[in-house]
Amino acid sequence: MTNPPPERKKITVPDLARMKALEERISMITAYDATFARLVDLAGVDMILVGDSVGMVVQGEANTIPVELDEMAYHVRLVARSRPAALIVGDLPFGSYQVSPQQAVESSIRLMKEGAECVKLEGGVVMAETIQAITRVDIPVVGHIGLTPQSYHRMGGHKVQGKKSGFEAGGRERLLEDAHAVEQAGACAIVVEGVPRELAKEITRKLSIPTIGIGAGPDCDGQVLVLHDVLGLSDMTLKFTKHYADLRTRAIEATEAYVREVRDGLWPDDEHSFH
Repeated sequence: MTNPPPERKKITVPDLARMKALEERISMITAYDATFARLVDLAGVDMILVGDSVGMVVQGEANTIPVELDEMAYHVRLVARSRPAALIVGDLPFGSYQVSPQQAVESSIRLMKEGAECVKLEGGVVMAETIQAITRVDIPVVGHIGLTPQSYHRMGGHKVQGKKSGFEAGGRERLLEDAHAVEQAGACAIVVEGVPRELAKEITRKLSIPTIGIGAGPDCDGQVLVLHDVLGLSDMTLKFTKHYADLRTRAIEATEAYVREVRDGLWPDDEHSFH
């Protein structure tokens, strides 16, 4: 019989700055419900991102754009019910913050009431005023630059950003400006997605807030992956993801065994029946 894991100290927003200063790597996992949130928390993850990637991973959408604020509020509520020691980050979906800073504040308040402990939004320079508005009411913000999935159509798909020089959207110098703008606006951390390793390293070195990388190389202050990729539940393999297990195959095999036993009249047996 294994001993239960020791109680973990709750991770808070100030802990992120401390971890950056001490050069402690930050682990973030994207999860969408109470069951998986409990599992990753027991594993010791630092941050749980309730991501709008739920649109693709759970809902079967081609991108994150169709996800609604009500749906994000629902999934944040599920994760919060697990009462994790990890910091809960709620993703603001497309259309819930772009209209105005006031809309962004109202959407952020909604997610905080559901159990988020900070919110995440995409965009750099153009979102600086919005980030300021949210942080002004004491809601912590995690920024997100580089490959921003809500910009799917502008980018022409999910494509690596920052490979070319320039100050236009997706250009190398623009991403450096975006990172600086997010920091100056008051964000407590920033996700850097789908950029060359050297650029992510430079951004990490220049910022005082932690960088959380995905498809951005090993030099960021932390890393984030979607749990379904970590567990190998997805049948899709991407350059910047890793399957640490193959639960997809195991799940299919287990279900095939169940189907066989039902068809052969072996399930349920007497031991699993009431008398």
